[in-house]
Amino acid sequence: MLSLSTDPIDDRALRAEHHAHTAGALVVFEGIVRNFSMGREVTHLEYEATPALANAEYECIVQEASRHYPLIWIRCVHRIGLVRPGETAIWLGVATGHRAEAFEACRYVIDHIKARLPIWKKEHYTDGDSGWINAP
Repeated sequence: MLSLSTDPIDDRALRAEHHAHTAGALVVFEGIVRNFSMGREVTHLEYEATPALANAEYECIVQEASRHYPLIWIRCVHRIGLVRPGETAIWLGVATGHRAEAFEACRYVIDHIKARLPIWKKEHYTDGDSGWINAP
């Protein structure tokens, strides 16, 4: 399941969701907003998304991943709106029976999320300038 949220990500609640499952391994990726990018100081990021398209593409990614890895549980929350340095922009948890496949599946899913989901990031800099990153 993919959730898009303007609220801070609650990693404890997300980990608690996992405890209902009997997976042998849980790999978590947390994308944290940096205060610098390309040699510039960042004040905040602004994320925009097309929710219906993002959810549909996320489901395709999960289906693809499940053909390669024995997924037991998977959960993703991505922030939208304003996100400040030090805050989590994306949380992805992937559970499988064993650690190697959990690491591989997590890497597969996050790489495809970054490449394919219609979620756009605008960086805002201390000099007042801003710019879209990897926007189509």
